[in-house]
Formats: sequence, structure tokens, C-alpha cells
Amino acid sequence: MTIQIRPPRQSDASLLIDLFKKLDTQTSFMLFEPDERVINVEQQTQRIGEFQNSERRQMLVAKSAQQMVGIVVGNGGNANRNRHTLVIAIGVDLEFSGRGIGFRLMNALEAWARDTHFHRLELTVMRHNERAIRLYKKCGYRQEGIKRHSLKVNGDFVDELQMAKLI
Repeated sequence: MTIQIRPPRQSDASLLIDLFKKLDTQTSFMLFEPDERVINVEQQTQRIGEFQNSERRQMLVAKSAQQMVGIVVGNGGNANRNRHTLVIAIGVDLEFSGRGIGFRLMNALEAWARDTHFHRLELTVMRHNERAIRLYKKCGYRQEGIKRHSLKVNGDFVDELQMAKLI
């Protein structure tokens, strides 16, 4: 199966909504709980347009012939002091995990970040999300800190690791 990595098109809005719904129900590693993320096709279309028109933000998707199977988003700092920093979030459909899609998404976003002259890439990951931590280490990210009890998942406080990479 061929997976294409590319920026989303506005016509992809409904496929992206389907991916977000799936990601939010597959694991507790995503920020949003099932049914908490509320966005309609018109809003998602507008959001895609905002990314297309931005020099400080990038969204890339992994798409098979019929569906979106992964997404990575980078949001650049807006103040003079953090303009060099890109904050990253990623999600890959569990049915497609272990196929290198996350690695390809991260590398594609890093290539865009280099071309756009970012210097620092950063993200957070739940401390117990071992698969994601392995991916980030494989991509060259290093742990910089721990955000203690930063999230509450299923009634329990969860620590997040702060990870970053300088490019």
C-alpha cells in the first residue's frame, strides 16, 4: 500500500475529521478525549486554508488511497524570542503503526522546518508512551525535562516528557 506524505488539501477536510475521531478513540495518548474535539467540515476546511497561508505553521498528512492515516503539525513561535522554535504534535492510526509512517511524517516536517529556518523542534509525550518515545529518539530528539502531573487521563495524573531537537 502506497502512503503519500503531503500538505492537506481543503478537499481533505472530512477525511481529516475522520482521522481525528479515530485517533482520539484508539488510545489515551492523544490530548483530546473521544468526542471532545468538535469541528465540522467547514471549520476544518478553513483551518487547512490557514495552514496553507502561513509561513509559521505546517500540517502534513499521510494518506493512503482511501483515507488519512497520520498527521503531523508544527506551530512556530510568534514572539521575536521564540520565532526559531517549532512545537510539534503527531498522530498515526494504530492500524498503520509500525510501518515507518510516523518517521516519514517527522522527517518531512523537519525538512520543511530547515527550509523555513527554524532552529529548535520541540514536543511533549506522555511518559508511558514508549512507542512514541522510541520514534522521537530515532529522529534525534532528546529529553529535556518532565512536566509532572501535566495531564489527567482516566482519572489519573500523567507526567509528560519534554523533548527537543536542534537543527
